[in-house]
Amino acid sequence: MFFKKKNSTGTEKEKSHYLSAKETREIAKQNARTIRELERRKKRIASEDEYTTQMRDENNIVEFDNLHTYFFGDAGVVKAVNGVSFDIPKGATIGVVGESGCGKSVTSLSLMQLVQGPRGQIVDGSIRFNMGDKAYDIAKMPLSEMRKIRGEQIAMIFQEPMTSLNPVFKIGYQMDEMVLLHTPNCTKEQAKDRSIEMLKLVGIAAPERVYDCYPHELSGGMRQRVMIAIALSCNPRLIIADEPTTALDVTIQAQILDLLRDIKTKIDGSIMLITHDLGVIAEMADYVVVMYAGRVIERGTTKEIFENPMHPYTIGLQKSKPVVRRKVDRLYNIPGQVPNPIDMPNYCYFRDRCDRCIGKCKEGYPGFIQVSPTHSVSCYLYENAEEESNV
Repeated sequence: MFFKKKNSTGTEKEKSHYLSAKETREIAKQNARTIRELERRKKRIASEDEYTTQMRDENNIVEFDNLHTYFFGDAGVVKAVNGVSFDIPKGATIGVVGESGCGKSVTSLSLMQLVQGPRGQIVDGSIRFNMGDKAYDIAKMPLSEMRKIRGEQIAMIFQEPMTSLNPVFKIGYQMDEMVLLHTPNCTKEQAKDRSIEMLKLVGIAAPERVYDCYPHELSGGMRQRVMIAIALSCNPRLIIADEPTTALDVTIQAQILDLLRDIKTKIDGSIMLITHDLGVIAEMADYVVVMYAGRVIERGTTKEIFENPMHPYTIGLQKSKPVVRRKVDRLYNIPGQVPNPIDMPNYCYFRDRCDRCIGKCKEGYPGFIQVSPTHSVSCYLYENAEEESNV
């Protein structure tokens, strides 16, 4: 991989080069020191008071506040999530959309404390989770305490149903494990009854038979239903659905989305839906968060994002979606490439791909501009819109 090198004056050379062995060793040493300090910081947290916090709004179930999650590699630091802030309201479905590599899944894994360490670390920011009677900052919680919340309060439907289940254990064993782990004094018989009840809830016609099956004996749609059943076993307050319909055909995809919509109503919980599919977002979400290169670039209600998209990237995403009954010679695509996450520019990350950039786009990364009470955008084009809204 090519990387830009800076000369003694601090300016970048025009040509790229490969990292030398010496440079790689220096990067590795620096990363090792940083990782050790971050790990020590976690170990110093001894009491619950140190990660107990206050919600900014009690109507939110989760509040991401300036979250930074980095991966420390031999070539440098990958800033996968680089200052993400948004809220998940109670009882709502929030859709997180963006192209591959924009940080959607890493944001959700940070919430679950499933970022692969020691190279993957939450470096800064907070993730406030509303427990009802109190709130915890998940970014500071010890892993031992997080295990009590993960699965019971926050559940995740993973991206790939074909590989998410363990192939050597039966479905019933994997479902019972979740119930037994989070339900005190629960017997194996009670766990089995609960598992079969969940299989019925997700629309599996013969739950007793599926309970005794191995994963390879089920279709992709059935496995995804099983994953949803496992996620719902402990009545979580928040469900994270990471591309829940990626590997499924259109018919099964519609069934899974209908199932998620019905389940949200039954459990009165919230859903964080991560997907590339704008059609799924339009159908399922109450609020939309658009991410690009590790940052949130626009957020608002579904109606605002689809009827009045403001950021050039959001507009480009919508133009990229094929439209039925419209004949075109060539499908639209956003020109250029996402910047290297190891060597991010100090101006708007979308500038080099934007056909509407202005001179101010070189002056640093734009902050959020509030264009309505629920709609905000990170773009210099709308500074006047914020001034007008404040009048």
